[in-house]
Amino acid sequence: MATIEHWINGAGTGGVSTRSAPVFQPATGSRQHTVLLGEPADVDAAVRAATAAFAEWGQASLSQRTKVLFAFRELVNAHSREIAEIVSDEHGKVLSDAAGEVQRGLEVIEFACGIPQLLKGGYSDQASAGVDVFSFREPLGVVAGITPFNFPAMVPMWMHPIAIACGNTFVLKPSERDPSSAGFVARLWQRAGLPDGVFNVVHGDKVAVDAILDHPGIAAVSFVGSTPIARYIHQRATAAGKRVQALGGAKNHAVILPDADLDFAAEHLVASAFGSAGERCMAISAAVLVGDADHLVDLVAARAAEVKVGPGRDPASEMGPVITAAAKERIENLITVGERQGATVAADGRGLKIPGYEDGFFVGPTVIDRVTPAMDVYTEEIFGPVLSVVRSADVDQAISMINSNRYGNGTAVFTNSGEAARRFQRGVHVGMIGVNVPIPVPMAYYSFGGWKDSLFGQSHIYGPDGVDFCTRAKVVTQRWPATSAFSEASLHFPTAR
Repeated sequence: MATIEHWINGAGTGGVSTRSAPVFQPATGSRQHTVLLGEPADVDAAVRAATAAFAEWGQASLSQRTKVLFAFRELVNAHSREIAEIVSDEHGKVLSDAAGEVQRGLEVIEFACGIPQLLKGGYSDQASAGVDVFSFREPLGVVAGITPFNFPAMVPMWMHPIAIACGNTFVLKPSERDPSSAGFVARLWQRAGLPDGVFNVVHGDKVAVDAILDHPGIAAVSFVGSTPIARYIHQRATAAGKRVQALGGAKNHAVILPDADLDFAAEHLVASAFGSAGERCMAISAAVLVGDADHLVDLVAARAAEVKVGPGRDPASEMGPVITAAAKERIENLITVGERQGATVAADGRGLKIPGYEDGFFVGPTVIDRVTPAMDVYTEEIFGPVLSVVRSADVDQAISMINSNRYGNGTAVFTNSGEAARRFQRGVHVGMIGVNVPIPVPMAYYSFGGWKDSLFGQSHIYGPDGVDFCTRAKVVTQRWPATSAFSEASLHFPTAR
């Protein structure tokens, strides 16, 4: 059984770690690896390596950086299937879904390859007599990323390519539940020509996280995960003087208006609710039916029953297991509580056993009808393959329901009315909106982020916001007088002339 080590200063290392944790294969329920849990000294070693590397990498030309970025892009693309297989084995998601994750991460790398254009500053010639003004952006130093289990390849790629392209060095703390892809990617960075120490990986739990948040050598922290942890990270890291972007949880609604194509809506609701076993912060977990739409519930429940659930490596599988036995138990308990509180289970995924994988962490696609905003299945972020169906009298009531929810990550509307869609997209207090698109994850040249309890801090991740987060601006006002000229200085506040 392999032990997954840290990656510090261009090499695998056990550091001073004496603690470890099991890494399971969710499809079988069996332990497949052991991962080291980093101590503060391991974090410090990574930060010291990153700090030393920043002295040169922060001064590297844009040409040097982009050369490495393009080579890294080619290596990730060439090894995308291997990365997807690692993700599938440790997370449980089906191989095609894991491949899609790698592809979306690759798009951010491609965006980062354009860093020379993204870092162009401004210039004002002759702003005052003989005075020019220009601006440019500089890297911060050491940037850290703390990433979740649900996208072990993609979410780190939302962070480190942009941070490194901007001239920073990076320390990644991936989820200890599915950590192997981080080390694989580290070796690709090295093969791409990235200097040792620019990209480092420290595995661990809360001990390593707190060491990152408190370390004086780290300038900025990027986080994606649950809302309670996002709030904690934002508070603790900002108290330590760091720049922080912390993306939290979600309760994403899809509103289905009476004029929508119900067959189209049902197909996409099933895909968005049950893809990756619902372990996505952009998954649709609440379908809001406007008016009489009982037929849609029947369509969704019937399609849910047809979803092929199985191990991620099986090409026939459409949905894999959830990440741990504890997650399976929590999801099934919430379904039971919803039933007790008066909801109707239209498709039941509890107690699912897959032949040959009886010990796997499987929960089948579940549809719960007649849910109200007071029920636990509505208020809790389930993070599993559970779709709650809520009723609404009209689109305005649906918008009010969404705005009353404490999360504001993503939402969608299914309609054939441009007027209704426009009213919806302007009325909801949500950061990412889809119109007949159930999972509106922005392209890499936009930025990803929600509102309310789905985001702490002001910065969204990747895209233009990612570049701004990883750099800080300087403005230079300069004059080059002739050596023979004499200019009398004034004590007054300077003004243009």
